[in-house]
Formats: sequence, structure tokens, C-alpha cells
Amino acid sequence: MVGMYIATVPNRGSPPAILLREGYRQGGKVKTRTLANLSRLPPEAVAALRQVLKGDQLVRAHDAFEAVASLHHGHVQAVLDAMRRLGFANLVASRPSRQRHLVLAMVAARLLEPDSKLGTTRWWNLTTLPTLLGVSDAHEDELYAAMDWLLKRQPLIEKKLAARHLHNDGMALYDLSSSYFEGVTCPLAALGHNRDGKKGKLQVNYGLLTDTRGIPVAVSVFKGNTGDPKTLLPQVAKVREEFRLERFVLIGDRGMITQKQIDALRQLDGIDWVAALRPEAIRKLLEGGALQLGLFDERNLFELTHPDFPAERLVACRNPELAQRRAHKRTSLLEATAKELEKVRRMVERGRLRGQDNIGVRVGKVVNKYKVAKHFKLIIEDARFDFAIDPDKVAAEAALDGIYVIRTSLPEDRMGADDAVRSYKRLSQVERAFRSFKTMDLQLRPIHHRLEHRVRAHIFLCMLAYYVMWHMLQAWRPLLFCDEDLQAKATQDPVAPAERSESALHKVHSKTLDDGSEVHSFHTLLKQLSGIVRNVCRIPGAPSDAPTFDVVTTPSAKQRHAYQLLEAIEV
Repeated sequence: MVGMYIATVPNRGSPPAILLREGYRQGGKVKTRTLANLSRLPPEAVAALRQVLKGDQLVRAHDAFEAVASLHHGHVQAVLDAMRRLGFANLVASRPSRQRHLVLAMVAARLLEPDSKLGTTRWWNLTTLPTLLGVSDAHEDELYAAMDWLLKRQPLIEKKLAARHLHNDGMALYDLSSSYFEGVTCPLAALGHNRDGKKGKLQVNYGLLTDTRGIPVAVSVFKGNTGDPKTLLPQVAKVREEFRLERFVLIGDRGMITQKQIDALRQLDGIDWVAALRPEAIRKLLEGGALQLGLFDERNLFELTHPDFPAERLVACRNPELAQRRAHKRTSLLEATAKELEKVRRMVERGRLRGQDNIGVRVGKVVNKYKVAKHFKLIIEDARFDFAIDPDKVAAEAALDGIYVIRTSLPEDRMGADDAVRSYKRLSQVERAFRSFKTMDLQLRPIHHRLEHRVRAHIFLCMLAYYVMWHMLQAWRPLLFCDEDLQAKATQDPVAPAERSESALHKVHSKTLDDGSEVHSFHTLLKQLSGIVRNVCRIPGAPSDAPTFDVVTTPSAKQRHAYQLLEAIEV
């Protein structure tokens, strides 16, 4: 049957359920969906609706029932569907509880409308989220208590995630980021290496551990002035002791896996690494003759060994496009610096700036602004200032343009040179997660919590939200500004810059899919789904305490497609 109709369905030992249903065609097949439960309506009302659906004009269609409330539903249903397919509730806790329902609601809310806990309780009552999870009566203090409950469960949840996504002899990615802090009372907040461009702001550091696809497994929070390398060994200990992995490969950037950390890792059986050399180490290889730039004339990568890096393989790479970009950037910075220094020189010549200290302060502001002081020769006297670009230093830096060196403890039979480069580049997956953490996706920053344990719970909650988001993004690739040909990307030249497929470029330029419909971002697709609403209805003129029933608006073809894609999510 195609169209709306009323069905009476057996309901175990209870009275039969009376359901408003709709039959529709999809792919040549007739499918059915339930629109509303009419079981609480009076029999005469159900009978009237049956006649209306048959085409009898008993009353005007819009008078058959009235909507007394409308709640946004479609985006909520999408997130909850994804969480259900991921077994997310059992991941948080094996048994249902009030705290588990509140955590599920907060994770969903972080994806749908990130806000403060007070703002969350006000927003979600405009949606079906609190009703579906049974937390409509929740208040702000309850959410904070649920965060405390969640934090106590973090070790167990991370063990479950590790069991899903990490395994012996496998690889794990690790990187550190930070977010600025509003306030001064939290013990974790401190001045440190600023990644947010918020000078003078206190910050909190957090390290994210993922699998090679960027699926988050664990997050650790550190004081804002903790250096990147100091956080590495605690992560190794967590993987070995808490996750029970005896052998694994750790992938981290050159600022994370330093020589000191490698010396410590050598003392641990079963731990290998993939990292990169710092520029000064690369320059030493070049000056010592171990790194022959002429070899790049024939290929863009080659292997070498060096006594300074015992039991390690070095993979030297040169990216011509990256070299060109760096050369252009350096030229621009040098020109901008020289222009500003010329202004200082004229001020000194005209007598408007005097004194070695005063001139030095003004010059320091210029060279520190553009970060190229090492490339200039400076003469500063009480009544004289002169400068010149140092061609030798520029040439020394230019020789390394586009060159980077991967270092790994893995033998060739476990990881070839190409795969070593690809593995290191996978750190971009963690960087992508950090961008989602900080930006409009999850809005982790700024951090307002003043209690240390609340900061930790807040960051862990954001990690769990990103876990759901990651899987939804993969499922929705056909509808988003994403490259769908992942296999081609995995086999392309590891040194060459990542390139989008023709289909992905078409989506970017045309803003449309092959069927002519619009391409979405993650959030615009959720917004479109939010147009599906659940209406609370009743018979017109009925008293305020009369029974009501729900009617969900019919999804469009695009909305149905989005739901269908989510069915592919699997653990």
C-alpha cells in the first residue's frame, strides 16, 4: 500500500497498538514507516481519521488535528542513530543509568549545539533529544555531576576504545595541542607554547592518542607549560600498562619524539617509532656529506644510515612544490623586513632616533615581527644604523627547502621507505582532530571551568563527541566536501603534496553533487536534517489535558539518503 493508513498491531499482553503509517516506493520496492502512535486517541477520533485517510471529507484536513508543539528532531535522530550503531551507550557504561543518559545527551549536544551546561539545558528542550534520552527534567548541576561520573569512567572507556582500534604490532599516532583558558584559578592553567594566537593567555595542554585513521582512543590533560616531549613517555606507559599492548609503533612529530625520548624508548622492549629529524640535524647530515642533494635529481626519496642514529633508518625526501613555497615565503619576509629596517635607518639618518639602546629596541621589534633576524647583518651605534641581508645564511637555509628526513627504528621488512613517509604524514589525522576540537565543530576552547577535574572531564567529553563525529564524517563522505577515493590517496606518491580526486574537485568548484543537489559541510547537513520536526498533536478543541500524539514530518529524498548512509557505520 502506498500512502498513509492506520494499522492495528498486536502488542504482546497489552492492548493492540494503533499506528499511523505511510507506504512509499524506493528503488522499485514498497517500504513502510511509522509516523505516529494513535493508541491514546479516543476510538471515535481514530475512526474519523480512518475515514479522512480514505478520502472522506468529514472535516477539512487541517482541522483533523492541531500541533500544540514542534520539536527539532532530524539532526538528533542522525546523531543517536550513529551512536547506536557504534554501541556508544555500552561503551560509556554497560548498564543503563541516569548518569549514562545524561552523558549521552551531553555528547550529542556537543555535536549539535556546543554550549555551556546551562546553555545546553536551555537549547535541548527545543529538540527531541532530552525526551528520547529521558532527561527532560535535567538541570545544570546534574550535568556537572554526570561529568564527574564520566571522568571516573575514563580509564575503562579508553581501554574499550583501545581494544577496538589498537592491537599488538600495530601503530598509534600521538600529538599535543593546547587551548586557552578564561580565568586564573585552575591549577592546570599556565603560560606555555601558544598555539591559539592568544598572547598572554593561560592555557591547558592535552595529548591525543589515535589509531592510524585518526580515530581517538585516549586523551590526556597536562599543565599548560608542559613541554611536548615530557608527555610522550606517560602515553607509552598507558599503552603498555593500561591497554596491555606489548609491541606497537608510535608515530609522533620531531618536536615530540626527540633524541632524549628515543634514548628512553630504546630501553623498552617492543616499542618502535616513526618520527622526523629537526632542521639542525638535517643540516649536519648535509654538511658532513651523508646527505647528497644530487640524489634528488633522480628520485624524490632515498634511504641512508648514519652513526649518529644507530639502529635507525633515515628516509630523506624532497618536495619541489614545498621548496618553492618556502622560498617564496622567505623572500617575502626578507623584503618586508628590509622595508621596515629601511624606515629605521632613515629615522636615524634624520636624527629622529638616537642612542644604541633605542635603535636596538626599534630594530628588535622589526626583526622579531618577521622571524628572519638570522638572515641579516646589523650595525647599531649611537648615531648610526645599517643592515644587509646575509647571502650565505640565506643560501644555507635555501639548501634545505622542501627537504625533510623521516627516522624509524623499524626494519625494511616491516616498513618500506614509502610506507615510512606515509605513516609520518598520518599525523595530519591528529591535527584534523585538533581543528575539530577547537573550532565550530566542538568548541572546546576557550575553557571556562575553574576546577581541574572539570577541565579534564570537559576535554574527555569533547574527545568522545569527536569519536562519534569521525564515524559520521566517514559515512557522509558522498554528501560532503570530501574525497571519496581513499584507496587512490593511499597509493599516490608519498612525497608529493596530497591531491584531491577529480570528483572531489568538482564538488569544491561546483558546490553540487552529480545529481545537481548541493554539497554540504558536516554542520550544514545536520542543519538540514534539523528541518525534520516532531509535532505534538491533538484533536482541535480538546481540553489541555487531552491525550496527544506525535507526527514526524516526512523526510526529503536527500534527508533519507543521509540516514541510509549512516547505516554503514560499524565498529
